[in-house]
Parts: sequence; structure tokens; C-alpha cells
Amino acid sequence: RTTMKSLRFISAEAFVSNAEFARKSLGAVAHDLFPLLFKASYLLEQGEVIHDLVENWPLFDFNMGKLLGATRDYQEDLSHRTCSVCLESCLTGLRDYVLNQSSPYMKKLRVVDLTGIKDVEVQFCKCKKTMGRWARTQLLSKLCSELLVYLQQARCNPGTFEISINVLIDLFVTERNYELVVQALLKKCSCPLKICCVAFRSDNLTLQKFFYIIKLTDPSLLRKLEIVHNVHLEMEHLEMLFNSIHFPLLMSLTLPARTFNVRRFTAADEQMLTNVGEKMGEMTQLTELSMSFSILTGRIQKLLSPLKTPLKMLDVSNCSLNHADMAFLSNSFHANHLEALDLSGHNIPELYPSTFFKLLSHCSSVLRSLTLEDCNIQDTHVNMLILGLSSCQKLQEFKFIGNPLSSQALKHLFTFLCELPMLKNVEFPVPRDCYPTGITYPIDDASLCRFDHQKYERVAEELNLILLQANRDDVKASTPLFGSYDAAVQETNNELGAYLIKSFKETLEKFTTSFNKMS
Repeated sequence: RTTMKSLRFISAEAFVSNAEFARKSLGAVAHDLFPLLFKASYLLEQGEVIHDLVENWPLFDFNMGKLLGATRDYQEDLSHRTCSVCLESCLTGLRDYVLNQSSPYMKKLRVVDLTGIKDVEVQFCKCKKTMGRWARTQLLSKLCSELLVYLQQARCNPGTFEISINVLIDLFVTERNYELVVQALLKKCSCPLKICCVAFRSDNLTLQKFFYIIKLTDPSLLRKLEIVHNVHLEMEHLEMLFNSIHFPLLMSLTLPARTFNVRRFTAADEQMLTNVGEKMGEMTQLTELSMSFSILTGRIQKLLSPLKTPLKMLDVSNCSLNHADMAFLSNSFHANHLEALDLSGHNIPELYPSTFFKLLSHCSSVLRSLTLEDCNIQDTHVNMLILGLSSCQKLQEFKFIGNPLSSQALKHLFTFLCELPMLKNVEFPVPRDCYPTGITYPIDDASLCRFDHQKYERVAEELNLILLQANRDDVKASTPLFGSYDAAVQETNNELGAYLIKSFKETLEKFTTSFNKMS
């Protein structure tokens, strides 16, 4: 499918395709044509032209999401192209914008917004090299530090020190880039490029380092906080975080696995949970909450009832919820506003079928994403599931891998899914009849790939044929056995793997030492 281009855009492409000519001619280009030339250069991956456009940017703001998004001249959205050549050219061009010795009064740029860049699985850029969120964090921090060193050592135009540009970015910090980011944040006041953290993700960090860097980011600006893998944050640390730092603009909060474990709660822990809930209630912008793999049995009401703003996204996968938790959710004011819901890892048909369908009916008018992985949904439940989903006319994404469904049941379900007009993405399980007889659910990792692959391919073809015959080739159907694509994990998987091996080794050493002492 080709996207129509205006004559202006075609002309812009022709202009930037000759990099040498374009770079020499920029001085004669009207200021309002810079955004058009930028998008054309990005599409053609003309790194040198991109660099020079940014270095000489004549406007007050530079917003990547708007510049690369759908425009009148070219409707295609390029913001999901995290092309390494283009992004590196952008950031080095920004550094050179500061260093360029042309008259300072010509420098109007005040805000650079890099938050509109989207990291996706499939890249269309010709160079096939991407620059993810972690690498963007790394490069911007490095350039800020280098810029300061250069300004301190070189004789610069006095006007250079008056330049002040807020660079809005989604930071991603791990042990490997921690020191570099800390240095850039510490020197923010004296650097012309001022890192403004809008979203912060942390993986593989000690608590001490996490607490230190989160204070440096200026939490009053933070809209999204993700504390994900290998940050050993428990409820007492979360209470400390909320007591010591205010997050007035926070809209989205992701907590690591095992933040809460009610099975070992004392009276003091119950009070701590109440305090955490009250602190979250003070975050009046909070609409997205992810607490997967915590044990929250019977405590959802205590945690969520203080919230004054209805949640639009809730992930309580593998949180051992009981009937009281589900009843609270289905009757709460959150239910009518939930656009994304993840209840994976709960035996819904056995524990609370009617309460779940009540919750589903309440959120059906707005629900866009539903995830029910490993929920013990069997063939006998499919008709009831179809009935529940039939009112979810805005559903765009449905994920239900890990459920013991037969090929026949999947075909029946897919025939119905064709009727959901907004549906774009379906993640379905390997059919039960592709596995050896007697397989038990949830399937352990060792047995996950031990199925009849040829039979699965045949069934997958039949399911896609159902979509095609209903003219629904806009729906992507897949079976990601080891979970959906996560751009952040993909980018840092080497570091994550090394951390896990190190943790396993340390645990083994402690066990050996204890065993030797006993002996």
C-alpha cells in the first residue's frame, strides 16, 4: 500500500536526495520548509542533510512526533522508524546547533521533544540498524557531557552560554549507562541542552542507585514511571519512595514483580499498604497501573479505592486475585473507564466467571486491549466468552495464549472475532490437540515447544483463511510462545541475561557456603 505524496513532498525528496547540493543550499531555504525537508530526509535516510537541518533549525520548537507523524504533504507516520543513522544525525545536529558560531540572536530553538519516537518490532529503514530508547538515553547523555567539556575548554561566542534548550525525552537507565546519565543530570544547570525526563524506565539497578537517580530527574515533570526487571523494590521501599518524592503529573506507574506479597503480611504491613494506597490517591493524574506478579489476594480494594481518578489501564496479571478483588473491580468506578485490562494467570472460569463478565460488560464501551493468558479458558467456555466480547466493539487487541483450547474451538472463536470492527491484533494459543495427550496447563517452559509444529502451521493457516474470507486481512494473528515483543527487553537482553546469571551464581555460592557450614 503506497501513501500519496504531495508535489511539495516530491520536490522536497528531490532536493534532499542530492546531499551535497542540499547542504550547500540550506541558507537560501525558507524557514517554514524545514519541517517538510526534515521528513523527506528522514524517509530517504539522508543522515548528513538531517544533521545540517537540525544544526541550523530556525524555529522555536523541534517535535519529533509531529515532524515524523502524518502530515498534509505525506500521510505516512514515520515516528516508528528508529533508524540509527537518522536519530544519531538528529542528536549530533542538536549538539552542533549549540556550537555553531552563527549569530546567537538567530537561535530561536527552545524545546526539543523526542518523546514521540515509537519503538516497534519490525523496522523498515534501509540501514536495518535501530537506535532504541536505551541507546537514545546513552547518546544524549554522552553528547551533553561532551558539550560541557568543549564549552569549558574552547573559546566560544558569549551568546553560546545563553542558549537554553529543554530536551524532552523518555529515559531508560540500567547499570550499564547509569554513571553517564547521572553525570548529564547533575550538570543540567550549566549545560545548554537540558535533559527533561518525561518518562523513566529502570532495569538492573540497585535500590540505592534507583533512589538517587530518580531524584535527579525532577520527578515533578515525570508522567510515566516504570520500575521493571531486577530492581528489588518491595512495599516498604515503595512507601519510602512515595513519602520522600512527589509525582504530581504521574499518569502511568509500573511496579516490578513481587512488590507486594500479602501472604507474609503483618499488622504493620497492612498499615503500610493503606499508606501506599493513600499516596497513590494523591496522584490525581494516575490512570495507568501495572502490578503484575505481586500477591495481592483480598487487597485490591485497599490499594485502589483511594484513587480519585478512574484507571484507564490496569495490569494485575498473576496477582492471585480472589472473588472479593474481582467483585470490587467490577463494581468500582474504574470499571466503566478501563481501556486496557490484563487479568492473565487467573482461573477465571472456575473462580469468578459471572463477576468477570460483569466487569467486561461495564468496560465494554471503551475497552481497546484485553489480555487473558493462562486463564484456563477451555472449549466449553468459548460461547460464553463470545457473548461477553460481542459488546466490546472498540476492541483492538485480544491476547489469550496459554489457554487449553482445541483447533475447532479456535476456529469458532476466530469466526466471531472477524465481527469486531476495530480489531487489529490477536495472540492465540497453540491448539491443545497439537500437544501430546495428557499435557497439563499451565504448560511449563520445558514442554512449551514440544508440540506438532506441522499441525500447528496447518491450523494457523486455516485461522488466517477465516480472517481473509471475512475481508479482515488488517488483523494480525500470531502465537508468541514466550510473550509479546518488548522493545526495552530486546535492546538490553544481553545485560539482563548477564545479570540473571550473576544472580544465579551468587545464590548458588550462598547455598554452597550454607551447606558446607552445616556439614
